[in-house]
Amino acid sequence: SNASYVAIGEAQALVKRTGDLAVPIALRNAPTKLMKEIGYGKEYQYSHDGEGNFVDQEFMPADLAGTALYKPGANGKEQEHTALIQRLWRGKYPG
Repeated sequence: SNASYVAIGEAQALVKRTGDLAVPIALRNAPTKLMKEIGYGKEYQYSHDGEGNFVDQEFMPADLAGTALYKPGANGKEQEHTALIQRLWRGKYPG
């Protein structure tokens, strides 16, 4: 399937439509004391520390929260992947 390829194209088109949006505070690097004090990176969850190497954390800018770009196809492996991402992301990917 070309689901990943299509998702990349959708992501690129989304960036063209929305322009520069703020990176979520939890994902921002905090190389300075001030940045640490205002909370950059404070709520970051490292995926590999989560059960099954997954954490339920929003990685999109606030204006795009809940946006799902990857839409698996109907072939066997992608059906398995659909079930997995629906279980992990609870509602972000419709059934």
